[in-house]
Amino acid sequence: MLSTIFALTAISASGGEQLRLAVSPLQSFSPSNLNIRARVVPHAENRALTIVAESEDFYRSSQVPLEGNHAPATIMFEFRGVPGGVYIVSGVLTDSVGRRRAIAEQHVRVIETMGGR
Repeated sequence: MLSTIFALTAISASGGEQLRLAVSPLQSFSPSNLNIRARVVPHAENRALTIVAESEDFYRSSQVPLEGNHAPATIMFEFRGVPGGVYIVSGVLTDSVGRRRAIAEQHVRVIETMGGR
């Protein structure tokens, strides 16, 4: 059965515009694949980016190392098989000692119809 994903406004909780997230698609079958695009402003202190998708009944995360100014400005993640639910997809940008440089999040809702897969 058909599910719909509604991506709500991305917000940056700290760090100004150092980190922005965009989650898609807007419509999908459940279970859904969440495609997450993280835009990171290159900076010498950037050492890791962690992305988390979390709902009441589901948790998935992924972390990639960054090479400061030499890291790509756009990093793609894909979380496959995400079940229905209301999600907070968050990104945390950290430095070499694990201090948070920036946090961004986006709220996503996957709505399953009755009898969804």
